[in-house]
Amino acid sequence: MQTKKENKQRNRKKTSLEISCFTMLRVSLVLLVLSSVFIGWVNSHEESGEWSCDSDSEIRVQAEFKPGLVSLDGHADDWKDIDGFEFSLLPALDPDDDHEYKGGKMTVKALHDGRDVFFLLQVDGEYVYSKGENTKCPSVALMFQVGEDATYHNMGGCKEHSDSCTNKTCKGHEVDIMHFSIGNAIPGRLYGGNPIDNRDGNGNDKFGHLVDVYGWNPHCRYLDGIGPSGNDSSAQNDWKGAWWHSSFNVHSGFVEEDSPYASGGQKGTYYFEFSRPLRTMDRLQQDAQLTIGGLSKMSVAFWYPVDGNPWHGSGHYSINCDWVPLDISSGSSMLRKSGTGSSGDTASIFALLLSVVALCVSVFVGYRVFRPPSHHFTPMENL
Repeated sequence: MQTKKENKQRNRKKTSLEISCFTMLRVSLVLLVLSSVFIGWVNSHEESGEWSCDSDSEIRVQAEFKPGLVSLDGHADDWKDIDGFEFSLLPALDPDDDHEYKGGKMTVKALHDGRDVFFLLQVDGEYVYSKGENTKCPSVALMFQVGEDATYHNMGGCKEHSDSCTNKTCKGHEVDIMHFSIGNAIPGRLYGGNPIDNRDGNGNDKFGHLVDVYGWNPHCRYLDGIGPSGNDSSAQNDWKGAWWHSSFNVHSGFVEEDSPYASGGQKGTYYFEFSRPLRTMDRLQQDAQLTIGGLSKMSVAFWYPVDGNPWHGSGHYSINCDWVPLDISSGSSMLRKSGTGSSGDTASIFALLLSVVALCVSVFVGYRVFRPPSHHFTPMENL
């Protein structure tokens, strides 16, 4: 028969064991939740099946030489005579026609003035805007190949993970990205590179989130000048841009207090207009360097809050399942034509002037040769 002291000790051990089990259970649940979140975040950029791409080899974006034609204000009026290419927007991770963006196709236009390259993206979509919430507003990005081994798929295609990717382990897989989220951007106003962020030496934009980014894969993306190997103060944001929607009935300009700028749900077209120098001051292999007369590789992404649901990072549409060639035209044929015309006009004027001089000389000589002889009158008294 057990004493009261033994019973008390046994109950104390039992209580202690129950507390320990409960604590372990709580810790296990927390770890399970955290691991689920981590796995979900990692898998957010993983395809559900084997990747396949059937790209149209004939598509390309042509940037013609058109100096002094456009201004960066988000309006498309000055682009009306520029040809563009129309793309279907398919999910980036699953480019299936059944899941195409229902709002319409995206038209991409480009030109350059010999120093800067300009882009216009226009896509139909009902007007949605939620100030300060980027994921509840449309968003766009441009991506360019930098490294020779950089693939469109997996944003550069480096096999390293976020804790092991560096400019050495992922060398050759660099991609250049411009991302514009409009949740804090006033329509028609200019965003991107500014003195404040460029003074800090990175690709950030504190005002409108038009940022200059580089990456090696979806898990290894950084603002220009910032990276796993440390920061470099020589970087800057080389992009500038603006946005607009056709439902806006005020063209004199908005201010922040006018948000949300129009009534939600109105049908219309979004316009995104950008520019950057063809060649930048980058020395870190973080910017694509574009060459007049050369071909580069690019892509365009589009995020949209379908049915009012916020978009997530990998839930974007793309214009193609592979790189799209970007042709920076030299404009040499135009210059040759202009030069030939100028030379021809000069020669014609000179020939005409020479002909007039020759005609005048001929008339003068003919007059001197064929004029009747002149006889001076002599009075009779002088004979």
